[in-house]
Amino acid sequence: MKHKSFFWFVLPSSIAMLLFIFFPILSVLLQSVFTEHEQVIKEVRNCGPFGCQTTTSIDQEATAALREAEPLGRFVGLGVYFDRGHLALSEVAQLWRESAGLGAFFDRLLNLPFYKAIAFTLTYTFVVTPLTIVLGFVIAVAVNSAARAIRGPLIFVSLLPFIITPLVGSLVLFWMLDARGIIGSAMQVLADDPDLSVKASTPLMWTMLMVYGVWHSAPFAFIVYYAGLQTVNQDTLEAAMVDGASRWERIRYVVIPHLLPITTFIALIQLMDNFRVFEPIVSFSAQAHATSLSWAIYNDLSGETRQLSSAAATSFLTIIGVAILLSPVIVRTYRDFTRK
Repeated sequence: MKHKSFFWFVLPSSIAMLLFIFFPILSVLLQSVFTEHEQVIKEVRNCGPFGCQTTTSIDQEATAALREAEPLGRFVGLGVYFDRGHLALSEVAQLWRESAGLGAFFDRLLNLPFYKAIAFTLTYTFVVTPLTIVLGFVIAVAVNSAARAIRGPLIFVSLLPFIITPLVGSLVLFWMLDARGIIGSAMQVLADDPDLSVKASTPLMWTMLMVYGVWHSAPFAFIVYYAGLQTVNQDTLEAAMVDGASRWERIRYVVIPHLLPITTFIALIQLMDNFRVFEPIVSFSAQAHATSLSWAIYNDLSGETRQLSSAAATSFLTIIGVAILLSPVIVRTYRDFTRK
């Protein structure tokens, strides 16, 4: 393609990326190094027949003038990133000095809000992503092997979890997990414990959140794999059958290598989505047991006092986390492409 044609071809997408990706990220970074101005306090001395008293109040005019002069707020640099709500370097160093061992150190470290959120986020990502890929592949192979007459209904049923809105789907599962729900009641019977409650147990809550994540995301992996299975070379499969290859050997040596590029694509999408887990935590009301980076951003922006600089810092740390997670997959894809 000529340079001029290539320029006009990529111009619309480049403008869109600048407007909706680059500039918003730049804005988030800018907001994260500024914090709100402290309110100007003034002292007022009131004297009466019983003596004088000094009271303090907020000087609204001076505070408004300060905010008007510096609308971005007070510059703090990287101070927000290192405070107790984020990386908390001083608190981590103190915990390291005071802890008797690694176990005690990590137990106390997870009491800090950022590390509590990153622990669940990473656990959720590294558990849900591979299970989603494996389950989606198994469903795709099973549906592709079914009789043509029933493939349509099977595809429709398999896609239902993905069609349902995440918030609605997680609410349905949340009600089923209630002590009066079908799953909650069944677990009480199986465990022979009438007081067993998923909502009161951190390990069970983590497990249910991950089960929901796999249930909701597997249909996406399934439909992509199913489309990829239609492109497998049938001559190669028949040749493998003639050579005596079993069904598992045909899948292992013919189908899986053919679908590796698709697996990379699914892994990229799922890593990004799972690292930004949010809806299940809100729907399950699981804040007491599990918090994520996205939930931390939501928590900073909600309520009467919105902590914009804190939310911006957490957002930028989330972007860095996503970039770190995706970099190995992107580098491997780039190397495979350059070899070809």
